[in-house]
Amino acid sequence: MSVVPSSLLPASAVPAFRGRIGRDAASGHYAVPHRYRLHVAPSGPGCLRIAVTHGLLGLDDTLPLTVLPETPDTPDGGYAALRPLYEASAHLYAGPAAAPVLSDGWTGRIVSTHVPDILRDLALRFRGNGPDLLPRERRREIDAIADLCERSVNRAAQRAGELGIDGEAAHRDPLTVLFAALARLERRLARHPYVLGDAPTAADVHVWVTLVQLDTVHRWHLDAAAMDRVAGHPALWAYAQRLAARPEFARRLDIDAVLRRHRAHCRGREAAGAGIRLVDWSAGPN
Repeated sequence: MSVVPSSLLPASAVPAFRGRIGRDAASGHYAVPHRYRLHVAPSGPGCLRIAVTHGLLGLDDTLPLTVLPETPDTPDGGYAALRPLYEASAHLYAGPAAAPVLSDGWTGRIVSTHVPDILRDLALRFRGNGPDLLPRERRREIDAIADLCERSVNRAAQRAGELGIDGEAAHRDPLTVLFAALARLERRLARHPYVLGDAPTAADVHVWVTLVQLDTVHRWHLDAAAMDRVAGHPALWAYAQRLAARPEFARRLDIDAVLRRHRAHCRGREAAGAGIRLVDWSAGPN
């Protein structure tokens, strides 16, 4: 277990607990049914990726999942319910008790709060009879898709919609990055039902949650002309709709909660956006 002290992090950052689930008892933390618990607020993208992965792997009976309210309930942006875990895991812990958390019921402490590590350990250590979401031969591609989603879709859309960008070029450049990323995904999904072929992988979790964010959060920061271009990727949005009809993807998705969380955090004036959402995210069960 490693903890990054809050004094070494920016004020907005959350200290990272970076324990990992090993292969066997010699590793300390190893996969045992009912030993661990996930604590997530699926209104946030990282927690939603964890919840979707948990559903795809069918872990309800072996790794319980606690769903937290969509917005934190303490002044520092944390959750009161998670405070005992944080305080038991780090002496004199003073930061926010934020989600997600993978906790160890045997010790009463936190294993990890780091989304990429939790996702990888779910897929590799808790998989059981579930699908292989991280096939060894495709892991570099999956990492590249995750990076594309974060840098070229999420960050680019956020940057393009920020107020205070001076000049047309400053607005246009992140949009160019965004549209290029969507075009790459469109080409993939025009050929295959899933991002990497004929079976779902962790790449689909990254892409689907990114599309949820784009169509429910980032759309309010982009003008109507930009959203018209975002809509011009039929294979991409048909894919999003198809996955939204699957309970493993839609079960933990609450669009109203996503929007309430966004409004609680958004500090800028919302742009006009597009009048109609691109996907009916309520196609599957909540």
